[in-house]
Amino acid sequence: MRADRLVSLVLLLRQRGRLTAETLAHELEVSTRTVLRDIEALSAAGVPVYAERGRHGGFALLPGFRTELTGLNHDEALALLTAGSGRGEQVFGLGSALASAMRKVVDALPESHRTTANDATQRFLVDPETDLLSRRLVTEEVPDATMIAVRRAVLAGHKLRIHYAAVDQAPRWRTVDPVGLVTVRDKAYLLALRSGADRTYRLSRVMAAEELDEPAQRPAQVDLDRVWQERSAQFLAGGDHVTALIAVDPARHEDLLDTALAVRAEGPDADGLLRLEVTFQDARHAEWALWQLGTDAEVLAPQSLRAALRDRAVAMADTYLAPP
Repeated sequence: MRADRLVSLVLLLRQRGRLTAETLAHELEVSTRTVLRDIEALSAAGVPVYAERGRHGGFALLPGFRTELTGLNHDEALALLTAGSGRGEQVFGLGSALASAMRKVVDALPESHRTTANDATQRFLVDPETDLLSRRLVTEEVPDATMIAVRRAVLAGHKLRIHYAAVDQAPRWRTVDPVGLVTVRDKAYLLALRSGADRTYRLSRVMAAEELDEPAQRPAQVDLDRVWQERSAQFLAGGDHVTALIAVDPARHEDLLDTALAVRAEGPDADGLLRLEVTFQDARHAEWALWQLGTDAEVLAPQSLRAALRDRAVAMADTYLAPP
């Protein structure tokens, strides 16, 4: 780990010039004392790093010094830098690793491409924290220790013990065979086997996790995209789910998607509306979600859902017909 940190320190100084020990400590997520020890180690190894005293002082490299990191063309580096500018890198607890990788990517570019790539990434914004209506987009948080344990078990092929809180149930420990990790719309899931049966766990509901030494009982090869599609189909086919056909104002399209479990079909409808076939958790959830949309959405089917919304509207109207 220290070797990676030393490389990151050199790259920070190369790309940003003179930096204080406090700034380097913040970027590398270590103490200033650790930074000073690393500076001494670099100097002893022949890296031309020197200190500048005074109010605007700090550490810097002698002009012209560069590391040898090559192998990426301009578009490849731009794609990585752009992907790294979003919030998704935090999902699997890889934010620090990505930051280090991005510094290496920038340093790998020829001088002429480096400035162009840095300028180009300023023109791309991936997954901002709010949408056009200033609604904050919520990313589910998973404690770092939990995420690291889950990720290591997945990659190492070891059994995993998780303290999991299922919906409407008290948290309890269970041992699973991890298959893979999936992230969808800023929600992360662990695909696993438990006693040979398929299981899907939402990572935000994993309270704690422990990687075990025992090898996981799972297929040697996996097509994660196919597995996810199969489990999604199983999920939508079970329980008390309700599927509805809805005509909705395009301006409320995202509001509808935010409350639905899944979209089965989507296309244009009459009068500039959109027609969607969506699935909800159950009838009560469907009624609540569509009531939020008011007259911006109309249920075309099933009739039972139309009747429920009509009865609710009549009751609301009756309440406000009489004086308070």
